[in-house]
Amino acid sequence: MDSILSKIDNLALFFICYTLIFLLFFGTLSYTLPFVLALICCLIIIKPTKYLINKFHMKQWIAALITTFLFFTILIGLLSWAITSLTGEAIQLGKNTQTYVQQNSDNIKNTAYAAKKYYENLDPAIVSAIEKNLEGLSTKLSKTAIDVTSKTISILLNILAYVPYIIMVIIFTFICTYFFTKDITSAKNKMLNIIPTEKTGKLSYIFNETKKMLSNYILSYALILFITFLLTIFCFSVLGVKYAFLLSIICAIADILPVVGIGAIYLPLALIYFAYGKVVTAIVIGCAWGLVTIVRQIVEPKIVSSSLGLHPVAVLAAIFIGLKASGVAGMFFCIFLVVFYNIMKKVDVL
Repeated sequence: MDSILSKIDNLALFFICYTLIFLLFFGTLSYTLPFVLALICCLIIIKPTKYLINKFHMKQWIAALITTFLFFTILIGLLSWAITSLTGEAIQLGKNTQTYVQQNSDNIKNTAYAAKKYYENLDPAIVSAIEKNLEGLSTKLSKTAIDVTSKTISILLNILAYVPYIIMVIIFTFICTYFFTKDITSAKNKMLNIIPTEKTGKLSYIFNETKKMLSNYILSYALILFITFLLTIFCFSVLGVKYAFLLSIICAIADILPVVGIGAIYLPLALIYFAYGKVVTAIVIGCAWGLVTIVRQIVEPKIVSSSLGLHPVAVLAAIFIGLKASGVAGMFFCIFLVVFYNIMKKVDVL
């Protein structure tokens, strides 16, 4: 009985400590962002840095400077290219949509009124409401296109307004990444020297397990989103869908969101093709939506569970309960809760 109560106390203490740390971490992230990013970058480039040190007998500071500089050069280059491509396609999409709606407003109205026979037997009040909406359909579509374009430009202007802050974050992240990478081994040893010898083994094991599982978690979800992006851009490219790159990026981002998901892109796109008589293309897009969804549902539990060393049911339960409780934030809370519980079990803390 005492052992059961002790276990319950340990679990309660773990849950309280974990919740407080989780809230503290994300609550102060706006202040600690450069350092968190620097630590993540350091974990990515630490192995190449050690390789340069061991293979070419470089000094630690030289190897750290080389890997940090190359990593940030590649990262900033990729981000610049992606932002430029996405912005160009978004603005072009808004302009083309607006022009198309203006040039084909009569066709849109005729297509809408051709559907009248499908709803003319409904209640007169409903029919009146539908006809009223159809009359302003082309205007609404044109306005939507203008809004999309203006919001894209507005986002760009807002980003430009934050350029000093972004530059500051990049500079601080670069400097901190260099120092973290250069000093990580000696810093680790100094930290462990402060701790009593009998405790260093367990703390080192906890640190290594935490680092490994968090890295695996980030990489596994990055891989899942990358798979969604690849499948989407492949399907859209084969079908000749315009702005495939932009739409694929949006699908990958939407894939993170609960409920909404990739259907926010696939469904409207299929309806647009269906409305303009390209029934086969619309059906294929619908099938592609189903395929990507099925692949993701199959792949996600396997990738996450295998990378974290957790049972797939535990991962699915954490994802479902988290999304149901508090959306994306709840999902991350439950996933990390399961991860850290598993770590504590491995080191016999719980």
